[in-house]
Amino acid sequence: MGRLSYADDQELLARIGRGDAAAFDVFYERYWKFVFNAAYKRLSDREAAGDISQEVFSQLWTYLHSGEAPVIDNVPGYLYVAVRNHVFKWMEKEKRFVPIPEVLEKLEGHDNRADAGLLFEELLAAYRGLVAGLPEQQRLIFQLRYDEGMSSGEIASQLHLSEKTVRNQIGRALGKMKSGLAFLLVLLLSVVPG
Repeated sequence: MGRLSYADDQELLARIGRGDAAAFDVFYERYWKFVFNAAYKRLSDREAAGDISQEVFSQLWTYLHSGEAPVIDNVPGYLYVAVRNHVFKWMEKEKRFVPIPEVLEKLEGHDNRADAGLLFEELLAAYRGLVAGLPEQQRLIFQLRYDEGMSSGEIASQLHLSEKTVRNQIGRALGKMKSGLAFLLVLLLSVVPG
């Protein structure tokens, strides 16, 4: 391993792609702490962070041997995204959701306002995507209620529907939005530094 420990990331990745286990060991030692810390920072769970770290390196080994792997120019960036994606999968599998006030606290305390603004824009775009994905009548009723501020009675009158139908459609739309936004808030909290 002596000479390999001085090899740059690209050389190590190329060697790993050819099945060089010693190169993989050097790469693993070089980035294990980075990957583990990135996972632990999001989960505050040592066991889960360790499992995710193992998955990231295992997936990298498989990916490099697939013959389809493009050059990874930014290794820390690649690993960071891989960790984030595995954390999302873990949270979804574990059904981990975070209360909204906790998300708001994290955003308020976030030092880099530009990053926080970007995250908010991503959340807003995802919210708009959820609204756009509602069935047409639900989407229209939801927008009239929450974008235009109309009451159920006003919406019913404008659309020639019963108030009960409007309330039912709002309830269904809110159910879909609530579950979608809960997952989005988990994602947002995952990428806001703690």
